[in-house]
Amino acid sequence: MIERVKEESSHEARKVAFSPLVEAWTRVGFGARGLIYFTMGLLALEVVLGKRASPADQQGALAALGANPLGRVLLVLVLVGLAGYTLWGFIRTFFDPLHMGSDATGFIERLGNLVSPISYASLILPTYHLLNGSGKAAHNGAQTAATQSLASRLLATAWGPFLLGLAGVVIFGIGVGQLFQALSRKFDKQFQMYDLSPHQARWIKRLGRIGIVARGIVFGMVGLFLVIAAWQLDPSKAQGLNGALGKLLQLPYGYYLLGLVAVGLMAYGIYSMAGALWFRFKQGGRRP
Repeated sequence: MIERVKEESSHEARKVAFSPLVEAWTRVGFGARGLIYFTMGLLALEVVLGKRASPADQQGALAALGANPLGRVLLVLVLVGLAGYTLWGFIRTFFDPLHMGSDATGFIERLGNLVSPISYASLILPTYHLLNGSGKAAHNGAQTAATQSLASRLLATAWGPFLLGLAGVVIFGIGVGQLFQALSRKFDKQFQMYDLSPHQARWIKRLGRIGIVARGIVFGMVGLFLVIAAWQLDPSKAQGLNGALGKLLQLPYGYYLLGLVAVGLMAYGIYSMAGALWFRFKQGGRRP
């Protein structure tokens, strides 16, 4: 009886997940994600070229988009896309329309997927406030400030250092997982491409691999800095995405490293925007 209910729930979730409305909304979400990451990469590249003082996080990318002559149009599209991508993320995590499974491997994959909708949901209000011109509008450095504020509150509690360190290990693991994903043959197993020649599809996949490596490096660094903050009981050691990118400059050949990661983030942005146009989700996959 329970298995039948689960199967029926999964079937209904798949119908919703692959409905034309949700698919179109998710496509806008992929485009929004791509635009944000491409802008982050472009702003980081401007730092390397001496045209900007510091790299940007996702909110910084949104602020930069808002300053564009087409800023309001872009921000409206991003706002709609963020909501769609968040919805898809929760559907993918809790209802498993892609059949990741409920065994240990599937559970870990779905748990990792939960980070994504939470992350993008946190950008919805700052984007809305940016459109309305309110004081809570998206601005660069907001994520590092929020991370350090949360770290400070956690470190003031008995279990805080452990929880902060655990969060750092999880985020570091997500970053490492993305590196393995990029190197895997099945890194885009949930997608099928259409209206692309084999040559075009091959280049889109290459951009995806490069981009996922760059994103994995940045996420890994964010996780590592959280672990350091927990170990040293120093919330100022915690960093958001822009802080992690900025720390690259302190390493030997830092500008070259930041340049490579910047190009990788731009590649990831192009890959995501391509997904909005030419990817469809496969309705098969690994079953529980």
